Amino acid sequence: MAGVLETVNQRTQLVGENRLELLLFRLDGEQIYGINVFKVKEVLQCPKLNSLPQSSPVVRGVANIRGGTISIMDLSLATGQHALDDIENGFVIITEYNTQTQGFLVRGVERIVNMNWGDIHPPPKGSGREHYLTAVTEVEGKLVEIIDVEKILSEVSPMLEDISQEVLADEVVSLAPSKHVLIVDDSAIARKQIKRCVETVGVETTVLNDGMQAWEYLRDLADKGEDVPSKFLVMISDIEMPEMDGYTLTSEVRGDPRMANLHIVLHTSLSGVFNQAMVKKVGADNFLAKFNPDQLATMVTDRIKDVEGT
Repeated sequence: MAGVLETVNQRTQLVGENRLELLLFRLDGEQIYGINVFKVKEVLQCPKLNSLPQSSPVVRGVANIRGGTISIMDLSLATGQHALDDIENGFVIITEYNTQTQGFLVRGVERIVNMNWGDIHPPPKGSGREHYLTAVTEVEGKLVEIIDVEKILSEVSPMLEDISQEVLADEVVSLAPSKHVLIVDDSAIARKQIKRCVETVGVETTVLNDGMQAWEYLRDLADKGEDVPSKFLVMISDIEMPEMDGYTLTSEVRGDPRMANLHIVLHTSLSGVFNQAMVKKVGADNFLAKFNPDQLATMVTDRIKDVEGT
């Protein structure tokens, strides 16, 4: 137990400091890519893969790892490039997204770097809508591209986005149109999913792309004299975002008395043993793992009940 607590403490030192650790890797070619270490469970030489009939071409096979069967996706194919060859000499990054474990096949893994989210930027304008980047940064003069894994997962294994009818109680839905939810997420796919789910409940939404944009928006509202906690039923924020992460955004909001009581739910594909410690440290009200439409809709309807006293 002492070892677990020590690990949690070490990881949570980054929380609220607007910092992250990136695992750098390559596909074919010289381009360097990055993935948040929080999502990485382990890295290993590519194991023996068994074919999976009728699976997506992106899934190169399945492997038995630590007693479990895990799909291995070719990250080069998934991002519109050619398939990696000589996969026996490649590496697999085992990750946890949206409470699911999967492996990503890459050519080579380099190292881990500690960075500030302020040095992570949105993809350049003009990249188009079909790119697979969620952010870019620079390490030792070289461009590092951070892939939108949620976009890849939504294409390879689409998730159900419909809300169960029993979640949408008539008396709560009738109160929803007067409510407003702020959504903050850097993934275009995630923004679309969350917006559709929340608006199905009946509330209005404002959608922003990252923590810095949200912080500037909230400060502007407060400067104009708006009652921010009353304006929004809840702010649903991702954690991993360029410029300012969700932890830091939460800390900034809690530190401003004009908006300190804003209800905040961190909604993220980061899933694991550290989340509750992180949420408690920065003062968020709740944590939800992406993407479960019923859980998200239930959170919104429960908030309506709390606000209305029903």
